[in-house]
Amino acid sequence: MDYGLYVSASGAATQSQRMEVLSHNLANVDTPGFKEELAVVQARASRAIQDGLDVPSSQSINNLSGGVSIVETMTRFTPGPVKSTGSQWDMAIDGDGFFVVENDGEQFLTRAGNFRLAPSGQLLTAQGFNVLSADGTPITIDPNLRWEVQQDGFLAGQDGSGVYIGLAKPSSPDDLMRTGENLFRPVGPIQSVPANQRRVLGGYLESSAVSPTQSMMELIETSRAYEANIRMIQSQDQLTGSLISRLLRTR
Repeated sequence: MDYGLYVSASGAATQSQRMEVLSHNLANVDTPGFKEELAVVQARASRAIQDGLDVPSSQSINNLSGGVSIVETMTRFTPGPVKSTGSQWDMAIDGDGFFVVENDGEQFLTRAGNFRLAPSGQLLTAQGFNVLSADGTPITIDPNLRWEVQQDGFLAGQDGSGVYIGLAKPSSPDDLMRTGENLFRPVGPIQSVPANQRRVLGGYLESSAVSPTQSMMELIETSRAYEANIRMIQSQDQLTGSLISRLLRTR
């Protein structure tokens, strides 16, 4: 493949992937507790270096850049702004940690606290997953009683009963894998948030951490970079075609 076409095609593919990530962020600008996803772009070595035919320090023509590529996508766990909703079952974590929920016997972590109470008394996520207590069991309460979320995450009933909402955190944010449905699957050990660090706000929700203005600006920038690479591909294709036509006419 022509070297210019190779670099431009690499750039177009990279910007296309980045647009997908940014579009996904913008689609979740109103999703409670959503965490922004970042596309990490890195310069690529030339084809010859990738194939082991040369080394980066050779200073030869093979040492030319091979364009750019997305090496990974990562999650920025910066907390989103907290807003009052007045809804009894909305909750927001003030500080570190995640709510622990369960789906099909598997535990997940989430910062989305837009919960609801089923008629049977089960505390559920917006998707219908069980919210777990501090001891790892699904929270089930009497729906006929009045309940209050205390600042330490204790769900207190008017009859004196109650249960602590499960809060946990991984050893490192790198131990969390995004799985969709605004959930994260822990791929390493998780630990309960210490009692003196448990802070839950009842009647509040953590908003999406995505800045719509910043994400829109990045999306426009990425779209223009994609279009520029496509124009370069078309231009180089025309130049290649013109060169071939001239060579054929000389024969």
